[in-house]
Amino acid sequence: MLTRVEALEAAEAAAAPYNAEGSRITFRDVMVKDGQVSLTVLGAGAGAQHALEAALQAALAAAGAETVHCRFRAGEGAPAAQQPAAAQAAAGGPGPGGAAKAAPQQAAGPGPVRGHGAGLEAHPLLNASSGVQFIAVASGKGGVGKSTVTVNLAVALARKGKRVGIIDADIYGFSVPDMMGIEERPQVVNERVIPIEKFGVRVMSMGFFVEDNAPIVWRGPMLGKMLRNFFAEIEWGELDYLLLDLPPGTGDVALDVHQLIPHSKEIIVTTPHATAAFVAARAGAMAIKTEHEIIGIVENMSYYVSKSGEHEYVFGRGGGARLAESLNAELLAQIPLGAPDNHVSEPDFAPSVYKADTDTGRLYLDIAERVIAKCEA
Repeated sequence: MLTRVEALEAAEAAAAPYNAEGSRITFRDVMVKDGQVSLTVLGAGAGAQHALEAALQAALAAAGAETVHCRFRAGEGAPAAQQPAAAQAAAGGPGPGGAAKAAPQQAAGPGPVRGHGAGLEAHPLLNASSGVQFIAVASGKGGVGKSTVTVNLAVALARKGKRVGIIDADIYGFSVPDMMGIEERPQVVNERVIPIEKFGVRVMSMGFFVEDNAPIVWRGPMLGKMLRNFFAEIEWGELDYLLLDLPPGTGDVALDVHQLIPHSKEIIVTTPHATAAFVAARAGAMAIKTEHEIIGIVENMSYYVSKSGEHEYVFGRGGGARLAESLNAELLAQIPLGAPDNHVSEPDFAPSVYKADTDTGRLYLDIAERVIAKCEA
């Protein structure tokens, strides 16, 4: 079975021809699990990245890797005389098993977009001077209502007069179009895809490009390329906020978002159940390690309002507050368990969007006000 040290040795051998004079390419965030290898590459010139990625994939495949996912980040390569990272890792030195592990913040500092975002540095949205506020909505596990929170927060921001977009980045479990009652497909104008707009929110989702709810059977690199296309090929226009509905957990798409949008903020969604909050803490820890600001926690399905008006705590109590305390973040809201009272005969029918004048709709407007205050202070 391929080990991390063996993977590093194979990667360093493949990278040797691409080393520049006085410095060499280095690697960090190397993970080897079940034949899958992912690693971050530092010190590679933009012109050499494509060829280097092919060389790394070939070398690691020969060493026993089934799949290889490379992320290119800005950063200087190590001095040429520095001991190879594989040897340092084996010795417990500054390689991935040593000092670099003890000081992840230094390695994960912000810089120009690389990897799947290479070439998008000057994109009107991704440029740090664009003024667009990126908010990634994350969770530790599925089934906590993350997409519901994303959709309703986006609609609430639009009701507050903001120009809002959603990227349904949960590529395996896309659901935003269905939640918003969107049935049409995007049009292509001058080789640019125009997002579908509903409730004042511009939406782009993988669901627009598959037929009959077909499954998406992709490995990690394809996910990153699709995420790149959501920026490179979409005509978003001018936006104030762009929300990204992330897949649950801390997998490939979340890593690529952290790399692609280093200045993104995050909202973590959980239920009050202790286990859900415990798992959600991992998503929060990932945001902290990649220097993304957590602007708040939303506790969904907090309670059920019975016919008598009493609150019944179906999934327990306190998970959101404990998560907020552990992440040193604000608990933005506690959303009750329920569904919008919408009817298919309504002209703007959407199964999951709450009306502004309902109790839950007002809760989302309050969240929107808090988000605006935090992002535009």
